Amino acid sequence: MATITLQQVEKKFGSAYAVQPMDLTIQDGEFVVLLGPSGCGKTTTLRMISGLEAVTSGKILLNGRDVTWLHPSERDIAFVFQFFALYPHLTARENVAFPLQAQSVPRDEVTKRVNEVLKLLQIEHLANSRPAALSGGDQQRIALARALVRRPSAFLMDEPLGALDAEFRETMRAEIKRLHLSINATTVYVTHDQVEAMAMSDRIVVMSAAVVQQVGTPAEVYYDPANLFVARFIGSPGMNLLKGRYSEGVVSFGGSKRLPVPAAWRAAVDQVTQGGGELIVGFRPEAASVRADGELEATVYASDLHGGFSMLHLDLGHENPIVHVRASRQEIYPIDALVRFSLDPNMVRFFDPRTEKALQPVAEVAL
Repeated sequence: MATITLQQVEKKFGSAYAVQPMDLTIQDGEFVVLLGPSGCGKTTTLRMISGLEAVTSGKILLNGRDVTWLHPSERDIAFVFQFFALYPHLTARENVAFPLQAQSVPRDEVTKRVNEVLKLLQIEHLANSRPAALSGGDQQRIALARALVRRPSAFLMDEPLGALDAEFRETMRAEIKRLHLSINATTVYVTHDQVEAMAMSDRIVVMSAAVVQQVGTPAEVYYDPANLFVARFIGSPGMNLLKGRYSEGVVSFGGSKRLPVPAAWRAAVDQVTQGGGELIVGFRPEAASVRADGELEATVYASDLHGGFSMLHLDLGHENPIVHVRASRQEIYPIDALVRFSLDPNMVRFFDPRTEKALQPVAEVAL
C-alpha cells in the first residue's frame, strides 16, 4: 500500500482559502478520517490528494514520489464517491470488471480478480443483477468492489455512506472497517458524521473554516480536545462547556456552585488566569454522577431515556448553557426538580476563554 504525505498543501479560490496550508502524513495501512462541517475543506483536501483538484501550493507525496502535478490516472489511487456512479446498463459483475477492462487486463485475470473481490465483500449472489434492482447498501458494495478490484496503492472515500438510510449506514460502517482490517489498505475517508469517524478511524483530522483543528486518535479528540470547536463538535451531545471564575483553586459558577480544580491542573490554570479570572470548564456527560452530596446543583430542564441510561438536561443558571448529564434509567427526574452531581476529576478539562485553546495539566515530578 502507500504512505501519503502533504507538505504545506493549500487551496485558494481567488483570495479565499478553501484549505489553509496543512502538513499531514498518512501512514501505510492507516485509516484516516477527514472530519468537519460542510465547507470546512475536507472534500477539497481529498480531491487534491486524488488529483481531481489542483493545489495552489505545496507538495503531495505518494510513497515518497512527488505526485502533486500528476494526472489522477497516474497516482494509483481509487476513489469511492457518495453517489455510486454505477453504469445502469451493466450488471454488478460488469461494473466491477470495467476498470480492469479499460486497462486492457487479460480476460482470465479480470475474471479471477472480479471473483476474488466479490467473494471478499460477500456479494457473489448480486453478480448478475443490474443497479436498479439493488438496494442502496448493495449498490455501495458494488462501488467498493469496483475500487478494490484495481488493487490501488490507496483508497479515497468521499462520504460513501451519505446517501444510505440509518440501518444501512450502520451495517456499511462495520463492513468498511472489516474490509480495511482484512486488506490493510491505506484509506482516507471524508465525513461530517462524527459517529462514523469515531467508529472507523485510526486517526481523525478535525477541520473547520479551512484549518486543521486537531489530529489524533478517536480517544484523543474525544477526551482531550485541542480547543472549544473540537470539544463541541465531537460527541453526541458535545462536551459540556461552562463559564466560571477561578480563584484560589476553585471555579465558581455563581452562588454555591463551586468546583475544586484538580492539583495537576492548578499551575496551568493559575498561569492562564493570572491567579484569578474567567475560565471555561469542560466535561463529557459520562464524567458526571448524580449524587446527593454532589458539589454542583441544577434544575432538570428535560430528561430523555436512551435505553441503558437517562440523559438529563440540566439548567445551572448563571448564563451557562444547558448541561447534559448521564443518570440511571431507573430513576425518575421531574421537570424543575433540583439535582446535585459530582464530576470525575480525571475527566474534567479546562480552556482559555480568550484563545479557546485547551490547557495542559502539569505532571507531578517524583522526588
